[in-house]
Amino acid sequence: MIAAVGPIEAAVVWLNDPLNWTNPGGVLDRIGEHLSMSAAAVVLGCLVAWPIGLWLGHTERGGGLVVLVANLTLAVPTLALLTILPLTFLGFGRPAVVVALAVFAVPPLLANAYTGVRQVDPEARDAARGMGFSGWQLLRRVELPLAVPYLAAGFRTAAVQVVATAALASFVNGGGLGQIIRAGFGLDIAAGGGQILAGGLLVAGLAMLVELVLALVERLVTPRPLRTRGRRAGRRAADAVTGT
Repeated sequence: MIAAVGPIEAAVVWLNDPLNWTNPGGVLDRIGEHLSMSAAAVVLGCLVAWPIGLWLGHTERGGGLVVLVANLTLAVPTLALLTILPLTFLGFGRPAVVVALAVFAVPPLLANAYTGVRQVDPEARDAARGMGFSGWQLLRRVELPLAVPYLAAGFRTAAVQVVATAALASFVNGGGLGQIIRAGFGLDIAAGGGQILAGGLLVAGLAMLVELVLALVERLVTPRPLRTRGRRAGRRAADAVTGT
């Protein structure tokens, strides 16, 4: 019996049971839920953070605002948002989870968008202005393409963080792989330990898979001359925003 073995062996047994994958509410269903709400949260975060970050970087203002927003959103625990938002009009379930995770996704998206534009070579800006580019044309045709490595790095960071954190959705009936962990805690620890560990491994494995896929996507969307710059984008963005 599972209860007679250690948690690692029990997790292996649990993961190797096909019914745990294919039954309604099984691993495949939970992975679908996990990815869908994570994707929705990251997209919502992009819709909020990217326009603000790009515009502030273009105007060369608002560095303090970027730091403030990033620090505020990082200071608010996602679990706290997940317990507060269901008490609003959003209610319990997926909408509250998506909004809470989107707030968590904003800091890297905002910081990298802002820094990506600020790091554009001033000579490129001057050349574009000399050609008669308007402010909007400068942003769209010069600054935005050159900021792609930073945008991609911010998206990758935000996506991995959201996928890893989305396991908390189970606390407000939001679904996802966290439901597997929560169900394990509902059992006797001897019987549920393997399921808890299996759920944790699934979340970690999914986050690593997303990291690998987005690393490849980041490389594909980044022009070859900018790829070295792209690999350093995350670190440089954090340094530039914090002023270190």
